[in-house]
Amino acid sequence: MFIDQVTIHVKAGDGGAGCMSFRREAHVPKGGPDGGDGGRGGDVVLVADASLSSLVDYRFKHHFKAARGIHGKGSRLDGARGADLELRVPLGTVVRDADTGEELGDLTHAGQRLIVAEGGHGGRGNPHFVTPTRRAPAFAELGEPGEERSLVLELKLLADVALVGMPSVGKSSLIARMSAARPKVADYPFTTLVPNLGVARAGERSFVVADVPGLIEGAHEGKGLGHAFLRHIERTALIVHVVDLSGGWEGRDVIEDLEIINRELALHAAELEVRPRVIVGNKIDVQGAEVSSARLRARAEAEGLAYFEVSALTGAGIDPLVRSLASRVHDLRSAAAVHETPEAVYAHRPKRSTDFKVRNLGGGVFAVEGRSVERMVIMTEWDNEEAVAFLQKRLVRAGVERALIEAGAKDGDEIRILGRSFEFDTGLETDPEVAYIEEEPAAVESAGQSEA
Repeated sequence: MFIDQVTIHVKAGDGGAGCMSFRREAHVPKGGPDGGDGGRGGDVVLVADASLSSLVDYRFKHHFKAARGIHGKGSRLDGARGADLELRVPLGTVVRDADTGEELGDLTHAGQRLIVAEGGHGGRGNPHFVTPTRRAPAFAELGEPGEERSLVLELKLLADVALVGMPSVGKSSLIARMSAARPKVADYPFTTLVPNLGVARAGERSFVVADVPGLIEGAHEGKGLGHAFLRHIERTALIVHVVDLSGGWEGRDVIEDLEIINRELALHAAELEVRPRVIVGNKIDVQGAEVSSARLRARAEAEGLAYFEVSALTGAGIDPLVRSLASRVHDLRSAAAVHETPEAVYAHRPKRSTDFKVRNLGGGVFAVEGRSVERMVIMTEWDNEEAVAFLQKRLVRAGVERALIEAGAKDGDEIRILGRSFEFDTGLETDPEVAYIEEEPAAVESAGQSEA
């Protein structure tokens, strides 16, 4: 079954919590804190797989979740990292955020990987919070929740040549003649409901040809079947416009057919208007087709385009057409390769932003927003007063207090971060312990001993 667009929901693994523990052994009177770090949560990763040709695997299952990190334990035992979840997709898959429409990646190379949801950082154990004035920290960090988002996966076929034209012009019959593809062929419009791919050969050269379902006027607006399949033409090096020389089942005019399809392609994507094209007049074996073919040839010559007259039924003119297409595709791909910048096979993890912003909500209430600050709040154990006090000092060290003062905040005002409320107190800035707090802790990965 051919499925070329799906929406899925992915959830990366949560980070494991850090451990609050103290070393207690005979003859070790000052053992100190020894809580291990939590393991990082697993990422959700899309992997381009050349063996797949459709997104059918995601037709019925839409929710995917990676493994969470393991919590840290005493004796400095760090939790293990959660396993990544790999989702395989066909080459040519474009990935977009379903809520914002932002394009996250375009997987066009076998083995290419794209991280679409990052696992949460593991919480740090209490040894990380030792300072000259805090020798026995009785708190640790919670794990950070993994990213969660909805994605739109859209497949755009990676074909060298696209056969386009009105319904019933003989595209399916033509691809069957040119390659080993065996699409459904019938004498009624919209016989082809999904794109068909075939490999055509001419000597030592070969190319992939796609038979795109018939287009009609208004296809770019969703009329007929064109709206769902116009995207499959976008990646092709060459467009082959197939025209029915017999006038088809409606007695259409060949020039009008040519203009309609050209207009629909241009309205769908401006770059398709200048994409290299070839015009093919099909059904030359039908009585009276010579007149239409002469008109079409004259139009092609006027536009500087190559023209071929063929019969998909009898095979007349097929071999010269295939040889010419193979040569043209080779030249176009070779020229493109010269200017093409090699793409990385692996997509790197995006860098986390440390920016935040302050909003004055009025009435002495201020909101602080930003991933780095919100992450501090999420990873704080709110039932532990010492952990909450440490968070307030971290916010000072991160520059949040300075930003609030610049925004007009005064002592006693309410500060909100992720639904949590704080009372603003500028006296924290003079606390000497603030100098020993890291601005942004490094990602906690399993190190040393680990708890599997």
